[in-house]
Order: sequence, then structure tokens, then C-alpha cells
Amino acid sequence: MAEARKRAASRKRGPSPEPPADEAAELGFEAALERLEGIVGRLEQGDLELEEALRTFEEGVTLTRQCAERLDRTERRIEVLVQQGEELLTRAFEPEAEES
Repeated sequence: MAEARKRAASRKRGPSPEPPADEAAELGFEAALERLEGIVGRLEQGDLELEEALRTFEEGVTLTRQCAERLDRTERRIEVLVQQGEELLTRAFEPEAEES
């Protein structure tokens, strides 16, 4: 019981690591992905209280959807750039092989 009070008190004193919901919507892809990695780390620790864990999980789901949407839009833009004439050429991404 005393340990739970200490954790609650320390959370009240420190700044919240979670940005407001409207701020999360404005994050760029890389920042959103970094934030998502932080969320996964916090959830994996398993020391969040239920309500905080739920809020953190919900933020993670929102960020996951935002990142997926941005990737989909980017993929569509790339397909348009690859378009030649009337035919749309789509190719799988193949990273260049490193020479040894």
C-alpha cells in the first residue's frame, strides 16, 4: 500500500510524459514512432496502474493508426511518382545489396 502511494506521489510531482491528445495528432512520423516505442516500453514494464495503462494503450493505438495512415499515403505518392504514361508500374522495394 505504501509503495502504491509513493508511485502515485512521484507521478503527481513529475511532468507527464504523455503529450496532450491534440499534440499527439501533430507529431511527425518519426516523432510519433519514437513516442510509440516509449509507450511500448512503459507498458512492458508492467508497473502502471490500470487506468494509466489503459490511457497509455489507447494513445499507442492512436499513434499506430496515424503511422499506418501516413505510410499508406506515402506509398500511394510513390506509386504516382513511378507512374509512366497510362500504365502504373508498382515494384516491391528492394534495398541495395551491400558489397563485402
